[in-house]
Parts: sequence; C-alpha cells; structure tokens
Amino acid sequence: MMKRKIIFLLLMAVAMHPLTIGADNLLEKKQADSVQVQNKKHRLVIGGYGEAVASRMFYSNNYKRYTNAELYKNDKGYGQFDLPHVVVYLGYDFGKGWSVGTEIEFEHGGTESAVEIEEEETGEYEKEIERGGEVALEQFWLQKTFSPALNLRLGHMVVPVGATNNAHMPTEFFTVYRPEGENTIMPCTWHETGISLWGKCGDWRYEAMFIAGLDADRFGNKGWIHDGAGSPYEFKMATSYAGAVRIDNTSIKGLRLSVSGYLGNSANNTLNATGKYKGLHGTVAIGAIDFLYNDHNIIARGNFDYGHLSNSLEISIANMSTRADSPSPKTNIGKAAIAMGIEAGYDIFSHIASLQSKQQRFYIFGRYDYYDSMFKTVKQMTDEKMWQRQKLTFGVNYYPIPQIAIKGEYSYRILSSQYNNEPTLSLGICYNGLFNI
Repeated sequence: MMKRKIIFLLLMAVAMHPLTIGADNLLEKKQADSVQVQNKKHRLVIGGYGEAVASRMFYSNNYKRYTNAELYKNDKGYGQFDLPHVVVYLGYDFGKGWSVGTEIEFEHGGTESAVEIEEEETGEYEKEIERGGEVALEQFWLQKTFSPALNLRLGHMVVPVGATNNAHMPTEFFTVYRPEGENTIMPCTWHETGISLWGKCGDWRYEAMFIAGLDADRFGNKGWIHDGAGSPYEFKMATSYAGAVRIDNTSIKGLRLSVSGYLGNSANNTLNATGKYKGLHGTVAIGAIDFLYNDHNIIARGNFDYGHLSNSLEISIANMSTRADSPSPKTNIGKAAIAMGIEAGYDIFSHIASLQSKQQRFYIFGRYDYYDSMFKTVKQMTDEKMWQRQKLTFGVNYYPIPQIAIKGEYSYRILSSQYNNEPTLSLGICYNGLFNI
C-alpha cells in the first residue's frame, strides 16, 4: 500500500506541473547525434567530460549495516574522494555521409597496477593493484547519414532507455552524482554493440536499435539488471538479442517529452547457459517516460521507469548454485523494479544583468527519488526491504561558463524503518565540451 501511495503522489505532482521538466543547451548534449551536426567547420571533433567529487557520509560503511542496523546506528561516518567519470571523445567526418564516433571512459580513476620489491619477503617481486576502477570503450560506431530523417549507425553505442542514459553528461543533471534511481536498477551508461536507425522529422526524433541481450548471470538484488550489460569475458555473449526504442517530441517551446523501452531475453547470454538456464527465457521488459523543460530561468527534469523480469525465481536459484569463483552476485532477483525522480532548479543570476551577459548561471535546486530494485517478488522469495529507498536532495549548481559547473548538495536517503537513514554532503566539479582549435 505504501508503494502505491508514493507512486500516486509523484505522478500527481508531475501531472499538475507539466512545465517543470527541462534540458540544457543542445550543443552540450553528448555527440549531438552526428559529427557533422556538432561542428561543420572541423572534420575531426575532439571533446569530452569529467567529474571530481568529495563526499562526507554521515552513516556507517560497515558491510553489516543492513543485517545488524542497530549496531551501527551511532557510527561517525566516513569521507571519500572520487572521479566518477572522465571521458575522451573523438569523432571524424569522412565525407559523403560517413562519420565515426568513439568514446573512452575512465570510471573512478581507472585501474592501476605496480611491481614492488617486498623487503619483508626477502626481496621478492610482488605485483599489486594500486587503484580500483574501470577503463571502457563506451562507444565505437560508424554512421551513414542519408538525410536528417534517416541515419544508420553500426557498432558500439549508448542505449538511450530512460532519462539518464539519454542525457548522462554532468551538465545534464543537478546532482553531484548521476540520478540515483536509474543509475541503480539499469546499466548506466548503458552501451551495447548492434545496429541503430535514427532520425529527426520536424519536432520528432526517433531511434530504434537491435542489440545483444543482457546477461542474467550478472543480475542481483541491489542493482536488478544493472550489471547485465557488461561482460567478465573478452567478448559479449549474444545468443539472445534485444530491441530498444526511443521517441522524443519538442513541439512545445522549451519542453521535451520522451518515451523509451527495451525488450529482450537474458537467460542464454552467459557461458554454460544450456544446463543452468535450460528452458528459461529471462525476458527483460522496460518502459520509461522522461521529460525536460528549460525556459523562464527554470530547468526541471523527471523520469518514471518500470521493468519486469520473467523467470526471476528460477534465475535466482540457478545463480546461487554457481561456483564460488563465478562472477554472479548469487542473490535473489526481483521480478519487477521501479525508479522515478523529479528535480527542478531556478537560476538566481537571471536577475543580475552583468552576470547574465557573461552566461554565468547559479541554480538552486531540489530533487526527489524513489526506487526499488525488488519492487515486486514472487511469493517464494523474500522482499528485501533495504532496497526500497527514497532520497531527498537540495543544493546549488554554479556555472562560471556554460561548459563548467561547480556543484554542492546535501542528500538524505530514506530507508525502511528497520534501517538507518543515510545523509550525505557532497561537492563536485565537472566540465563538458568540445576541444577543437
């Protein structure tokens, strides 16, 4: 009943305020759909974005804080520094409608290793991991443009399902980190290899993709299908396939309305799937709406995402029976997950002519998120309440120039009553832009 009330109240708020969802400058939108569109003066396009964050968490980071919440209620908390994403983008226009786009992403500082001589081990050479993180080729595609209404893209691409995957650069959301709901239950940024058709017709934009399906071996209780897009192997299994679609409309001034969806099987997209998932489909179906508004010195954004997984019980049992050294999380998996969020900010510098003429902006914003990676479970499975969460965030964004933002926020994550709530104070800096000379 509580879940239904929260959903109803948020949807009513959205319906009552249709002009509270917004977008940043289109030139700030990542890869602006085509190398030719981004910058016609240069055949070579170089760009990127990056984030650095300092946070103080006023709650325990002990891994037992959910199983024995009372024991860690009065912990003093902890701090951390982070480099969530640093990205380099290279694109080239070959001419005659052919272009290429590539993107290399360093998450959390990338990875490092070193060889040391251990004095306490009689001079033995020892290789150590110096830094956790990830380096990934997030995009690599070739594109043929026939007309603005018809473009064919082949290769490795972002799957634009949901608000955050479609607009995930740090200047496209107010919070220091990416909006938490979608970033928890879905891959983010979600990138897959496949084929895409996209185009623009007047106030409409469409995109349809044929891609590899997700890997059920990587699904879990906390993140639902979040890790299913990656692969622990040197290749991506593609025994089952999937489709994704997105439609955007901008016919109302300052407002973009969007719907997106995904459908594909997941049970056969891992090694040794024949015996483990025999007879199972593991169909993942996701529907999402999002909207953005940018006018009258207001930027506001919102999203609603709902996902369903078939055979969730059978997949959970199969995953928990795998070897200890397998990459599977080995946890229960919800048959449905949900994420919704809404944020709005007002530019107080819009009332100061000297700052407005310099394109400086200062937004005061608020955001609300509700998400649950085990929103629905089968009767035979325990609904793990720690994954049902709400989050309130208040803060500021200062733009000295349009490509750079300094962010500060206070957030308060609200869990079910048997757990401890999680307040956090964060400061971040970020940039997003093209570097052509």
